[in-house]
Amino acid sequence: MKRLVKFGLAGLLMISLFSCDLNNDNSYSLDRYWIGFGVINADGTTTSIKMDNGSELFPVDGYYQWTADDDSSRVMVNYTVLDDKVVNDEQKQYYVRVNSVKDILFKGILTITPEMEDSIGNDPIHVEDAWTTNNMLTFQLQYFGNGMVHYVNLVKQPGDITTSDEPIQLELRHNDKDDLPNYHISAFVTFDLSSLKIAGQDSVSFQVTGKDFEGETYTYDGVYKY
Repeated sequence: MKRLVKFGLAGLLMISLFSCDLNNDNSYSLDRYWIGFGVINADGTTTSIKMDNGSELFPVDGYYQWTADDDSSRVMVNYTVLDDKVVNDEQKQYYVRVNSVKDILFKGILTITPEMEDSIGNDPIHVEDAWTTNNMLTFQLQYFGNGMVHYVNLVKQPGDITTSDEPIQLELRHNDKDDLPNYHISAFVTFDLSSLKIAGQDSVSFQVTGKDFEGETYTYDGVYKY
């Protein structure tokens, strides 16, 4: 992974931006901004973004023109806090200006079959960071390419999931489509863990493995609470 070490500083910078505490200053400045991940709530009457850190943003200015078709979309948003809406021990809601927004690929877990092996692929990919929020598992990925669309999937073996399967084994699979490895590319992808639910339980444990560069294996152990 020596070729990917340079991404470490960028990863640390992004983590520091994501973890800023909105309450460390009683006043808000128009030249300050935060970056984080969330899910759009657009029910036709109210538009908000439920962030991974539990806060909720209500856009009143800037770049946002979402409709009901955008409901439940996964996004990375750059925003400036304009004022509190409701901030107490139970809720943290803010009026914000949306400076920019980026759609994040949000997909389910695939059940792999022998017929799918070629299209799913098993090319190396580096995981810079990973985190679980509610029913979502998000990866920050690094790979090499030259502009072609790559395929990334989270897969499980066929069959019903039972308690004896815990931790549920998942694989992070990458198909580089024979793209030329000319550039370092960074990407985010989120997977919906809802299909892992086991009746009668309120959580399941899972383990993700993936093929990293230089023959190394990536492993992530998580718990999905529902």
